[in-house]
Amino acid sequence: MSQSKSQLVSPEAPSAPRKVLTIADAIAFFVGIVIGVGIFRTPPIVAATTGNEYLFIGAWIAGGLATLIGALCYAELAATFPDAGGEYQFLSRAYGKRLAVLFAWARGTVIQTGAIALVGFVFGDYAQQLLPLGPHGPAIYAALSVILFTAINVIGTRPGTGTQKLLEIMTVLAIIAVIVAGFAGGGGETKPAAPDAGGALGLAMVLVLLSYGGWNEIAYLSGEMKDVRRDMTRAILIGTAVVTLLYVAINLAFLKAFGLGGLAASNAPGADLMYRVGGGAGVALLSITVCLSSLSTLNGTVFTGARVYYALGRDLPPIRRLGVWNERGDNPVNAFMLQGAISLALVGFGTITRDGFSTMVDYTAPVFWLFLLLTGISLFVFRLREPSRERPFKVPLYPLTPAIFVCICAYLLYASLAYTGWGALVGIVIVAIGLPFVWFGVREDTPS
Repeated sequence: MSQSKSQLVSPEAPSAPRKVLTIADAIAFFVGIVIGVGIFRTPPIVAATTGNEYLFIGAWIAGGLATLIGALCYAELAATFPDAGGEYQFLSRAYGKRLAVLFAWARGTVIQTGAIALVGFVFGDYAQQLLPLGPHGPAIYAALSVILFTAINVIGTRPGTGTQKLLEIMTVLAIIAVIVAGFAGGGGETKPAAPDAGGALGLAMVLVLLSYGGWNEIAYLSGEMKDVRRDMTRAILIGTAVVTLLYVAINLAFLKAFGLGGLAASNAPGADLMYRVGGGAGVALLSITVCLSSLSTLNGTVFTGARVYYALGRDLPPIRRLGVWNERGDNPVNAFMLQGAISLALVGFGTITRDGFSTMVDYTAPVFWLFLLLTGISLFVFRLREPSRERPFKVPLYPLTPAIFVCICAYLLYASLAYTGWGALVGIVIVAIGLPFVWFGVREDTPS
């Protein structure tokens, strides 16, 4: 017992995040989380729904601009209210603790843990192609990846950030290799776009912004950045530029290789492209690229996800053990353990009733866009309620920029309900289950 004292986890232990993260750490998390498996899955659907090469590329450029607009709004919030709780802190200050706790419930049961399990399964699918582990190989790989990256981040913040930077560098280099293959040797017989394709631009933008998803996770680093006033905005600008450049380049490579019609007809354009270039070795390289991308997203999502459990435990005495900050590792150990347990439970559930990528998108998208919308509105709330508060960074062209962001979120909330299936209802029901606990168990008399 005495040997484990410094490692954890009593309610009496000090809980104070230290400012240890650099701008390089923030950029690594931004790029590493955003560049995920979506870029290898969504381009064919976007191609089919746009029906025009210019609209297709324009959608990816628009996705980058939308990401920048939202991220600049978050930069103002994070620089003004830096806290490891990120969006939880913004929502608590703007609307009260009950809504913030409901968000924490949604993030812990739907948004974040669902994303961790999903990315783990995608990693498992591709790792299984490289080294098969039998009929349950993907699930085994998914569970092992969740355990591994939870353990790395439990050890400490430094191992977590070091792992993120390494994975991000490897991922970017691997994606550049795919882009080069598309431009240098990917040309071949292409198919013209179908004459009746296009029209569903709303669905196209849902999928494009899904591929850009994860940029908001940078808010959870604000309480630990060395110079959040300066570096938050710089990290967002650099990260958005890197992601947009890579996404536009890889989609131009797909167009060169297949044409719009051929891309729309491909179920796995990355694999098809690499098979043209290098046969089986090319497909293996693509599998490694997707594995690296998945692991980068997984590690970043694990790292930032635990911060909301920490903020929740810090505010609610009945679960105060989650609000302990471990001095030795500079991290919320108990929060990591709970998040890992829930994610593993979802992996186990997914092994039995797994319906694939689209079902998990349905499950998470409406809940995600609802709370992103409320976070965007909170910027107006703070400007009106606290006009004299010092703001180290102010979003440009206020109120136009945040108004555009709020409109984007409102439209994507509508689109995620209009274009998704029964999985969206399940996600909403899970959030609703938390309402009685929030309403009767949380008091609003203590300001955040």
